[in-house]
Amino acid sequence: MINKKDSILNTKKKKTGIGFFSYFKKKLLKTSKTFSTNILNLFKKKYIINSQLFNELKEKLITSDISINTTKKIIDEAKKYAELNKLQNSSQLYEFIKQKMLNILLPIEIPLNINNGSKPFIILIIGVNGVGKTTTIGKLSNYFHNKGKSVLLASGDTFRAGAHEQLLSWSNKSKSIFMENNIKHDSSAIIYDAIYEAKKKNIDVLIADTAGRIHNNLSLMRELKKIVRVIKKTNKNNPDEIMLILDANIGQNSINQLKAFHDNIGVTGITITKLDGTARAGVIFSIAYEFNIPLRYVCIGEKIDDIHLFNAKNFIDAIFTKN
Repeated sequence: MINKKDSILNTKKKKTGIGFFSYFKKKLLKTSKTFSTNILNLFKKKYIINSQLFNELKEKLITSDISINTTKKIIDEAKKYAELNKLQNSSQLYEFIKQKMLNILLPIEIPLNINNGSKPFIILIIGVNGVGKTTTIGKLSNYFHNKGKSVLLASGDTFRAGAHEQLLSWSNKSKSIFMENNIKHDSSAIIYDAIYEAKKKNIDVLIADTAGRIHNNLSLMRELKKIVRVIKKTNKNNPDEIMLILDANIGQNSINQLKAFHDNIGVTGITITKLDGTARAGVIFSIAYEFNIPLRYVCIGEKIDDIHLFNAKNFIDAIFTKN
């Protein structure tokens, strides 16, 4: 029988970071197994360092959802390191590869700073349908609420049936304020009113939902551009953050989505969802190397508190676990 006191203590430990790495590693088990099968096995035995080894490593990296460009960078630098240090076998390359991949991720480990003096701090959430935008908004709202911030949610998704009600439900769960909209059907007008309301109530953070369609949908991009223009009418420096939500399950297709949104709207931060349910988290390396856009948060579960700041070292240590 589980002791209630122990259960509460374990919850506190997870939230305060004690034992969090074990929890995080467990959530990334699918990706970790992929890396173990595809990459780490090359270092378990002392394979001779030659062109065949590097060709095999290249193939393994690509099948781990790391792009060709990013893979080329890793391979080229590994070759130089091996030659310079006159390495004889693959096991001597293990720590170098691990550190090199960590170095790719470190530049995008930039937490979102909402304490920049701007009130409300405006976060515009964008992304294709099905990536978990509304759910992520609920998690973010709860995250900021737990840090003592007041949060207002604006339902700018007038395209999907039920989006308004779903966001209202998350608002209740996260103890945030919900901007009711019973009349207007224009997303930019709804968000404009929400900014006015947030200023009137001295709200710390305003999170605005938007419609999601496929990333090459021209009407969606026009709508998002209009929203950004309208927000800038309230303050030329707003929105403070244009956050793209990406689904980890889609692997390299994330690159196409990120490029389309960044070219059209200008992405300032990324949150990756469903990281616990995929073996394709290797795409994070491609995102880091090819775009260098901050990865703010990762979602590793369905609960309201299953959202965490991206930590490059934790991610590397978790996926480089030898199973």
